[in-house]
Formats: sequence, C-alpha cells, structure tokens
Amino acid sequence: MTYAGRHGDPAEAPPAELIEAARTWAADDPDPVTRAELEDIVGRAVDGDTEATADLADRFDGMLEFGTAGLRGALGAGPNRMNRAVVIRAAAGLTAYLKTLVAEPFVVVGYDARHNSDVFARDTAAVVTAAGGRAAILPTTLPTPVLAYAVRLLGAGAGVMVTASHNPPQDNGYKVYVGDGSQIVPPVDGLIADQIGRVERTGDVPLADDGWQTLGDDVVESYLDDAASVVRPTSPRELTVVHTALHGVGAWTIARAFERAGFETPIPVASQAEPDPLFPTVTFPNPEEPGAMDAALELAEQTGPDVVIANDPDADRCAVAIPGPGGWRMLRGDEVGVLLGSHVLARGVPEGGVFANSIVSSRLLAAMARAAGVPHEETLTGFKWIGRVPDLAFGYEEALGYCVDAPHVRDKDGITAALMVAELAATLKAEGRSLADRLDELAVAHGVHATDAFSVRVADLSLIDVIMERLRSEPVESVAGVEVSRTDDLAAGDGGLPPTEGLRYYLADDSRVIVRPSGTEPKLKVYLEAIEPVSDGDLRAARERAAGRLAGIRAAFETLTAI
Repeated sequence: MTYAGRHGDPAEAPPAELIEAARTWAADDPDPVTRAELEDIVGRAVDGDTEATADLADRFDGMLEFGTAGLRGALGAGPNRMNRAVVIRAAAGLTAYLKTLVAEPFVVVGYDARHNSDVFARDTAAVVTAAGGRAAILPTTLPTPVLAYAVRLLGAGAGVMVTASHNPPQDNGYKVYVGDGSQIVPPVDGLIADQIGRVERTGDVPLADDGWQTLGDDVVESYLDDAASVVRPTSPRELTVVHTALHGVGAWTIARAFERAGFETPIPVASQAEPDPLFPTVTFPNPEEPGAMDAALELAEQTGPDVVIANDPDADRCAVAIPGPGGWRMLRGDEVGVLLGSHVLARGVPEGGVFANSIVSSRLLAAMARAAGVPHEETLTGFKWIGRVPDLAFGYEEALGYCVDAPHVRDKDGITAALMVAELAATLKAEGRSLADRLDELAVAHGVHATDAFSVRVADLSLIDVIMERLRSEPVESVAGVEVSRTDDLAAGDGGLPPTEGLRYYLADDSRVIVRPSGTEPKLKVYLEAIEPVSDGDLRAARERAAGRLAGIRAAFETLTAI
C-alpha cells in the first residue's frame, strides 16, 4: 500500500511492526518528555513523513549497546538512544549482576552537567535501592576521576558515572566501574548486558522514592587532599597557568587542587569556566579537535603564562600547550605522556612499579622505561586495561589520558595530571629550562618518536567493517616504498593481547601503523609512528626525516582507508 507523503510524493507505509514497537515503548516510557517526543514521531510517520519514518527506524534499530564503555549515545526517545527508560534498564541489569556477587550491593553514582545527567544518576540510585542495595550519590556535578576515587575510598562494589566525556552536546553516557575502582572489561560487560536483556519492560523495574545517600563534601575534600599529594612538598611552585574547562565540570576542582598543592590559582578562560551542556563556544568539546583551544590560546597570548592546560568536559583528560618561536602549540598526547613519564622516573619509581601505555601510544615510554630498568607493559586501548596493570606506577594513552596516582584513582585523571604537569614545568623553569627543552632531551637520548593520527568518520557504521574487510582481504605489502615486515590481526589475538578489532603493521624501517574502530564514536582511527635516531646531535635533521616518513605513511593509509 502506498499513500501520498507529506511532500506529495508516494511513499511506502511505515512497517506495522515498527509502529507497534514504538507505541509499546512509548506506553512503557517513564519520562513524559521522551514519551511525547516518540508519540509525535510516530504520528508524523503514520501521516507520511518519510524523514520521521527513517528517524523512527533508527531509534528502534536495536537497544543501545552496553559494552566496556558502558552506554553512550544521543539523547532522545527510543531504545537506541540515551533516556530514562534505557538507563533504568541498565541500572537494573547492573544491580542484578552485582546481586550474583553479594546480597546487598553498594553503588556510588556521580554525574556531570550534561542534559539529564542528574536525572539518570537519581534513577540509578532509585533502582539500586529498590532492589535491596545501597546507593550513594556524589553531592554535585563533579569530574569523573572523583567518582573513580570514591569507589575505592568507600569500598563500593561498583560505581556509575553519568557522562559522555568529550562527545558532542547531544550525547550522554553511562560509565561503569566495578570491584577495585577500574572500568569494566570482558566478561563483566557481557554479564551485565545479559542481565539488561532480561528486562522486558521498564515499568517492571521497581524505583524507590528515597532511601539512598547523598554524599557530603568530605569525599571531595579527601580527593583534593590526595590529588594535591601527587606534587612533592619541596618542589618549585612558581608558575603561571591558563586553564579551560571547555564548559565542563573541571574548573572548580582544578582551582581548589592547585590552591591545595601550593600553586597559584590558574587563570580561567571565563567564557568556558562554567558548566554548560550546550558547549556554546566550541563545535566539539574535545581539546584535540580544531578550534576547541582557540579561546585558551588567545587568553595565553594576552596574559603570557608559562603553560596552558585544558580539561575535557568531565575532566578525566588533560591537554597542554606550550609557547614557542612560532606561537603557542598544542602538545600531542604522546608528548605529554613521555613528559610525565620522565618526571615520574626522575622522582623515583617505587620498587616493583610498572609503566604502561596502550598499543596505539608511542613506543618512547617503553624505551625510557627500558633504559631506566623499569618494567613496562603494553595494553589494549583504554584505561579499562591500563588501570588494571598490577603495580602501576604510571600509565597513559595518547588520547590525553594519564594516570599518575593509581593507588587512589585507577583511571585517567585530568586533575592530578595537570598538577604533575605544573610541577614538572615549575621545576624546569627554576632550572632555566622548559617543557620543550625536556622533549628535546628525550629525543636525543632515545630517538625521535614522531607520531600522527587521523580519523575516517562515517555516517553508517557498516562502512567501518567494509574498510577493515578490504584491508584483510587485500594485505598491505609495502607503504610509501617501505616493506611491511609484519602484520598483526588484533582480532585474532596476534601480538599476545586479548582479541580486539584492529590491524597493526610494522614496517621494515621500524615505523608502525595501527588501524582500529573507535570505541566511542562513529569513526575509524589510524595511528602512525616513525622512529628516527639522532645522529651527531642533529635533532632538527632527525625530526625532519621522521616527519617526511610520517607524511608518506599517512598519505598511503589515507588512500587505503578511503570510503
């Protein structure tokens, strides 16, 4: 049967099963806002609006998948969106899983300032309490590392952080920690997902009206005390810092942490200091994205600080910019990682302490650790893996994530990382040196480790599978005139790590390329590294050679991964 569409074009009637599923979901939706949203879309679809039909089909294209990143997606009505119905089901599944371990699970819940984060946090507490568990909510909007800290401090069996980190404004997410305060990894994610799948109706999940605890400021004060302790009492403190929170929840915590550690309070980017779920001054609230740091760098030009520090919206990441001959430049995540690693080495690593970084991060940290006689481990991407390395003394991933205080926070922490960056910068300043000088010293000692990365964004996730299958079916034998000496299929567990989707190429000249899908965004990511020894102290020439090799590798893989 066809009928006149809204614009007068003949159109197929929306599938009856889709309309029925949408109406059933709407009737079960506990939120009047998303219920009305869904009813409106159904009405427009039935009236012949083909865009509404396509929208409806996308919203019912399965349930928003729960995995090692928990949940993350666009806010809106339907099972393939972030909303109260989906969160209540997730909380019920998490609680059911926890009750297979203990009779009375204890869950700590935190939330950021995104739309509905506080609502999702309360729903989680209500589900846990109604199921016979104990729930405690952090006192206000706070950074993700404060939640990770609270799980360990309070001895909770699990933690939930409602945040979408650095995703676009329309998104929200649900990040889960269990046990020792680390993020979930397989098989736990699958066990929780199985329990979520057993929830047939949101309305069947009991919700308590009260009975959970709202934590006091003592948890935050304890976090600030321990965060400040990552800086040694006798280290220099003379340093001027510009800081941006990118409209997230990090400004207050950064200011208090710096004050408590004895530093001057950073100069805030006023237009970005207050939490705002719309992120009005940036197109994408991620310090790595073009334009995100413009306001901070402009303020730096006006005020002349020693360093610029940025946090992403939930303040678990830390970005750094430094002055140079051509103006301010953003350091790559790998550069900040090796700077912090060198500082930890200089301060002394505890006996048995281990360094770690993800497979997509630079191999320079491993070279530094090897030279210092410190054990080093390479992990899969994400702090769900890095944070679980036994005896972790320092860990990082190139996506601006750093763990400098594993005994208290077994996750990336943009607050403590910022403090340690400040300590290193102040120490070098007192010696008449800079962060750039330290990077030069590391390159001379261990070789230039030049890194680059690019992403292939897709509207259709199936295109990522198409690209990966093409790379597997048509093996890459040479790149920019250099032979590929080894290819690891990470999905098969090649290289000794747990299986994960991705391919890793080693070239005959020791360059490396990794291709993998993003775990949180609809894109394929390609990571590049070229290593060039410094001959006769000529660092500039070595960097130019490395940059040339990187450019050739990038051009080749841009072609290989083109859609």
